[in-house]
Amino acid sequence: MFSVAQGSLLSVSAPAGAGWASPPIKRGCDLLANSQHGCLQSRRAQIHQQINRELRMRTGAENLYRSTSNARVRETVALELSYVNSSLQLLKEELEGLDGNVDADHEGITVPMIPLGLKETKQLDWATPLKELISGHFGEDTASYEAEIRELEDLRQAMRTPSRSEAGLELLTAYYNQLCFQEARFVTPARSLGLLFHWYDSLTGVPAQQRALAFEKGSVLFNIGALHTQIGARQDRSCPEGTSCAVEAFQRAAGAFSLLRENFSHAPSPDMSPASLSMLEQLMTAQAQECVFEGLLLQAPVAPHDCLAQLHLAQEAAQVAAEYRLVHQTMAQPPVRDYVPFPWTTLVHVKAEYFRALAHYHAALALCDGAPVAEAELPALEQIFLGLPPSSEPRGPALPQEQEDRRKLGKAHLKRAILGQEEALRLHAVCRALRRVDLLQVVLAQALRRSLAKYSELDLEDDFCEAAEAPDVRPKTQRRPEGRAPSFSRVKVADIFHRLGPLSVFSAKNRWRLAGPIHVARGEGGFGFTLRGDAPVLIAAVVPGGRAAAAGLKEGDYIVSVNGQPCRWWRHADVVAQLRGVGGEGVSLQVVTLLPGTEPPGSGDRRPALGALLRSQKECGRETPGPAQASPRPLLGWNRKAKRGKAGRRLSPLPSRPAPPSTQQPGVPTALPPI
Repeated sequence: MFSVAQGSLLSVSAPAGAGWASPPIKRGCDLLANSQHGCLQSRRAQIHQQINRELRMRTGAENLYRSTSNARVRETVALELSYVNSSLQLLKEELEGLDGNVDADHEGITVPMIPLGLKETKQLDWATPLKELISGHFGEDTASYEAEIRELEDLRQAMRTPSRSEAGLELLTAYYNQLCFQEARFVTPARSLGLLFHWYDSLTGVPAQQRALAFEKGSVLFNIGALHTQIGARQDRSCPEGTSCAVEAFQRAAGAFSLLRENFSHAPSPDMSPASLSMLEQLMTAQAQECVFEGLLLQAPVAPHDCLAQLHLAQEAAQVAAEYRLVHQTMAQPPVRDYVPFPWTTLVHVKAEYFRALAHYHAALALCDGAPVAEAELPALEQIFLGLPPSSEPRGPALPQEQEDRRKLGKAHLKRAILGQEEALRLHAVCRALRRVDLLQVVLAQALRRSLAKYSELDLEDDFCEAAEAPDVRPKTQRRPEGRAPSFSRVKVADIFHRLGPLSVFSAKNRWRLAGPIHVARGEGGFGFTLRGDAPVLIAAVVPGGRAAAAGLKEGDYIVSVNGQPCRWWRHADVVAQLRGVGGEGVSLQVVTLLPGTEPPGSGDRRPALGALLRSQKECGRETPGPAQASPRPLLGWNRKAKRGKAGRRLSPLPSRPAPPSTQQPGVPTALPPI
C-alpha cells in the first residue's frame, strides 16, 4: 500500500511514543507481538532502537519548542519535528510489515491511495482527578472504584494502537462513546477534569496540549476518520467487493472530517483546523469517486465498439479528474500548503492529469472503434464532446459522422491523452517519494504505451492534416459519493461509573445532600408519601402530618437506599413493591436532596431538566444499566486558551430529538396514591 507523510511516505499509526510498555490486550488493539523468529528479530530490534532515538530527538525538540518565544527558532524546531514525524511513521510502517500486519500488494490495483496517519498521544493518569471528584463531590469511597478507573485507563491505552480493521474502529468508537459519559458526569462549563491532554499533529508532528475534554474527543474522532482512510487504502480493488468497501471507507472518513469541521472551532493543531479538515474531506471524496470509476470497470468488460459505454467511462474519468483538480487547488492555497506533505500534493496532481488523459483515451475509443451512432443518440454525444446543453434545437457544430472525420477527432483526443500521460510521468519523476512507488510508475507507463499504440494505428502515412484541438470531456458520474458520518450507535457501551447513579442527578453539574438512614413507620394511611419516576425514584408529594413528614422526608427527595439496599437504578415498581412488603417495623430510607445551584427541575417532575445533556439510549447507542437512564449527548468545542467559563459547541452524531417530559415507563402513572 502507499501512503505519504511530510517529505516522505506516510504510514499508519503504531504505538505512540511515550513508551513501549505492553498495555492490557483489548479487541481491536494492534500490539507489537513478536510472533516470528529468526532473522526478522534482528531487524525488529534495529527498528526499535531507531524509533527510540527518534523519540528522544522529538522530546528534546518539543521541550525547545515550548520554552522558546523566538519565532525563527520555533519555525526551525517545527520543521525538525516534521522530519522526525516522517521518520517515525516510516519506521513504524516497516515494523508493522515485519510483524505480518500489512497485506501484500494486490494485483489489479490501479493507482495507490493516500491514507492518513493517526494522531499520537501520551499516557494519561485518570486516577488522581477522578478520585478527587468521586470523594469530594460524590462522597463515595474511592477505593471501591479502583476497578472502574483501571478499566478506563486500559481502554485509553488500547485506543492508542488500534488495528486497521473493523475491530480497531469499534475500539476507537467505544472510547469516544465512553468519553461522552465521562463528560456528562464529571465536567461542567465552569470546571474541567484538570487533565492535560497531549496529542501530536498528524501532518507536522508538532505537539498540542489542552485541558478541555473536547480536545480529547476531537482527536479520537479525527483518528476514527484517519483509520477509515487506512482501511480504504488497503482494500483489494481488483474485485467489485474491494472497491465497494473502499468507497464506503472513504465516505466514512469524509463524514468524520466534515463532522469535525462543522462542530469544532479554534483547533489547537494544524491538522484539525477548518482549512485542513475541508481539504481532507475533499481528498477522501475524490478517492471515493476514483473507486467508483474502478468499480464500473470491473462490473462488466466494455467492448471497444460499444460507443455509449466508452463515452460513459470517459465522463466518469473526467469526473475523477475534476475532483482531484479541486483538491490540488485547495492544497496549493495557504495555509494548507504550508503543512500538507509535498508527495500528497504531487500525487493529487498526477492523478488529475492521469484521469483527464484517461477520459480522452476512452473518448477516442468511442470515436474510432465505436459503431455508427443512431440519430437519436446525437444530442447525448454532443453534450459529452461539445459541452452543449440538452435541447431539441441543434446548437453549434454537429459531431462528425463520416468514418474519416471520426478518426481525425479520435486522433486528436489520443494526442491529448498522450500529452496528459507524459505530464503525469514527469510529475511522478519530480517527487523522490513517488519515484519509489513502482506500482504507480508501472500504471502510468502502461497507459502511455496503450495510447501510443492506438495512435500509431490511426496515424496514416498520407495524413498530412492535423485535426483540430480536441474539446474537453464533460465530467459526469452515475454515482457521486457523499460523506457519511461515523456510526456511533453501532458500538454499545455501558457507563463505566454507572454505580455512582443516574446521570440525571448524580453528575458534577448537580449538588446534593445525603440524608439518612431515615426510619419511617407505616401508619393507618400508609407511609404518607407519593412516588414518581424511575432510577432514581422521586418523592413527588408528602402528606402533611403523615409519618413521612414527621420523619423528615420532603417533596423532591430522591430515594437511594431502602433498608440498606442501594436503589439508585431501581424501577418505580420495584421500590413500591419493596415498601409494600415491609411489616409494622417500618422501613429505613436514604435520600438525597438537590441543593440550589443545580439545573432547575422539569415541569411536573422534581428531576433536573436534562435538555440537551441526555439523549435516549437507542439514539446514541450507549447502554446503561438502568431502565430509564438516558445517554449523554456528545459535546465538542474548545478555544485556544481552553477557557473554563465558556461552554463548548455541541456535536450530535445523530439527529436530535426533544427530551421526553418525564422518564416514566409506559403504563406507570405520573403520580400514585400515597403509600
